[in-house]
Amino acid sequence: MNTSAKLYSLSFGNVKTYLFAFLFVAGNIILPQLCHLIPLGGPTLLPIYFFTLVAAYKFGFRVGLLTALLSPVLNHLLFAMPAAAVLPAILVKSGVLAIAASLAARYIHSVNLLALLAVVLAYQVIGTAFEWAFTGSFYLAVQDFRIGLPGMLLQWVGGYALLKAIAKR
Repeated sequence: MNTSAKLYSLSFGNVKTYLFAFLFVAGNIILPQLCHLIPLGGPTLLPIYFFTLVAAYKFGFRVGLLTALLSPVLNHLLFAMPAAAVLPAILVKSGVLAIAASLAARYIHSVNLLALLAVVLAYQVIGTAFEWAFTGSFYLAVQDFRIGLPGMLLQWVGGYALLKAIAKR
């Protein structure tokens, strides 16, 4: 399923880059707080990645990267979530997500359900490999695949729905 869309690649010299990054970071602060009201809501729903996916796909690598890096750091500083021990893995996964989503959008030129699935799987597989190397624990590294499948589904389908809704803007 393809939806024609206006996709952007904003530069660091463009004020809109920072405006959009600010909005998506705000979303990545609010959504995790809501999800943490549910027991195991964070590890199950993986909310810290949702707006990074949308930001990078719609507005390109720079907005995605700012969102990817600032969201976990600000959440940690404001709420101590994510915990410092998992922050490196989340930063890597977020960065890989920004790269994968911006590349997919750049080459697909549309909002595509299969492309978004590939993006979610790519950042999770690469991030899991990094986390395994970093922690030495395969069990810990595959946590997103053990309990975070609802979150990956939310990113895939919810990201597609939101991107489709804002496709022409």
